[in-house]
Amino acid sequence: MSNSTENVLLGCIGAPYGIKGWMKITTYTESPESIFDYSPWLLEVAGKWCEVEVAEWRTHGKGVVARFADSDDRNEAVRLTGCKIAIKNEQLQTLDDNDFYWRELIGMEVKNTKGYHFGHVDALMETGSNDVLQVKANIRDAFGKKERLIPLVDGQVVININRETRLIEVDWDPDF
Repeated sequence: MSNSTENVLLGCIGAPYGIKGWMKITTYTESPESIFDYSPWLLEVAGKWCEVEVAEWRTHGKGVVARFADSDDRNEAVRLTGCKIAIKNEQLQTLDDNDFYWRELIGMEVKNTKGYHFGHVDALMETGSNDVLQVKANIRDAFGKKERLIPLVDGQVVININRETRLIEVDWDPDF
């Protein structure tokens, strides 16, 4: 599992919005508004993390805008443009044993039920019907694959995910 001292990236500061310190927020959360479920935020400013409190926020079109406490002019918003938004790992909700954050799956090894080693999870993607594991194949892959896309379908394709051993067991043919 991820180091508990790691920060969890939730988004970044976009362009200034107006002249009173508001800024557009680019979110990586499932819904844009859910980034505001977390407080305080950590901003990476000039390579260092600092804590900030959101004073106000609102939806704007398909996105969101916000203003920080102690920020009421456009110059401050301009200075923060492009800064990463994160929270401390401990701020994440604790999940049940059978639920996982995508960030936990990144880097896990993937093997099938017959012991064939596919490689490790490099990324995940949404497809509408189900999520998909993007598995970076081993250098000496017997089928010459560089990447595999394996559906993240619990019980049918994904048989077991073990946090301790960082292993995902799948029922998947190696030549797919």
